[in-house]
Amino acid sequence: MTHEFDKDYWERHWQGRAGGPGSMDGNPPNPYLASETGALTPGTALDAGCGSGAEAIWLASRGWHVTAADISSEALARAAERARSTSTPERLRWVEADLSVWSPDTRFDLVTTHYAHPAMPQLEFYDRIAGWVAPGGTLLIVGHLHTPDATGHAHHPPAEASATPAAITARLDHTQWTIATAEEHLRTPTAPDGRTVPLHDVVVRATRLH
Repeated sequence: MTHEFDKDYWERHWQGRAGGPGSMDGNPPNPYLASETGALTPGTALDAGCGSGAEAIWLASRGWHVTAADISSEALARAAERARSTSTPERLRWVEADLSVWSPDTRFDLVTTHYAHPAMPQLEFYDRIAGWVAPGGTLLIVGHLHTPDATGHAHHPPAEASATPAAITARLDHTQWTIATAEEHLRTPTAPDGRTVPLHDVVVRATRLH
């Protein structure tokens, strides 16, 4: 089945979202965020497709000044509500934006995205957000790896929402980027109902040279 990842799709998704094994519904932030960015010096960050804000809030708690963008007003409302209970809401800026057409007015020390699927081809989306990384900054992509037997979050992630590490890194000009991580992982978080759900993940981290 082909998905149209437009605003209507994501508003319906979030309005019907009651719980799941990922970081989208009030659970802890994606584990790759800490492992891949924990050693970085905090600066400015963009969370592209922030969902309910787990990753953006985690970054803010570590000293980052975070712009968190998502197409869904429902997701952003959940994120802002969640942030109000933290000690660092002043480091967070929530932006309702269609990432297939929106562009920030600055570049960032860190640009990260976790399972975001805008209304454009997935690899072209990664091209877009890579352009928002400042010289010396970091790009962190966490995405789905499409496998025939995958069950995904609460559904099988469609092929058009997936990419391999090789496909992502091939888009990064090696005269402008250093690839630090390009890996595939299988993890099995536990859903609220106690089920373990296998997630096939792609993790790419790169540093912009100039």
